[in-house]
Amino acid sequence: MQYHELNALQEELGSNGLVILGFPCNQFGLQEPGSNEEILLGLKYVRPGNGFTPNFRLFEKGDVNGKKEQKVFTFLKNSCPPVGEDLGKPLNRLFWDDVKIHDIKWNFEKFLVGPDGRPVKRWHPRTEVSEVRKDVITYMKSLSGLERILRMERQQQ
Repeated sequence: MQYHELNALQEELGSNGLVILGFPCNQFGLQEPGSNEEILLGLKYVRPGNGFTPNFRLFEKGDVNGKKEQKVFTFLKNSCPPVGEDLGKPLNRLFWDDVKIHDIKWNFEKFLVGPDGRPVKRWHPRTEVSEVRKDVITYMKSLSGLERILRMERQQQ
């Protein structure tokens, strides 16, 4: 479950400027049918459960693809190349019209946006958070200098 790993990443890199944002969506297998309040309760008590609370901001549930997609996703998808051509076996699993190659493929597709608001990278939904972490650190190094990041990595060991 990526929620715990995203919490760990926010905790580790938040002091260096990383801000993780989550956008619940019910367009993939109808996996987020609840209200916004029910989503938080579901995280806390069901999946992942055991009192889990995200330490990153979760926005209100909305569409990421199709005619009603949130404008932020239109921007992100148009700014980054698609993460692949395949949508798997979408029959009865994808819930929007006019499926496009740039569409978000499934829950937990991730984007890296720089401090200037420009999208930098896009990851496939199955990409492990550990790989995302490496890419984020590489990007942060390019922005803030090697010494600060090396200090951070030494503290982690």
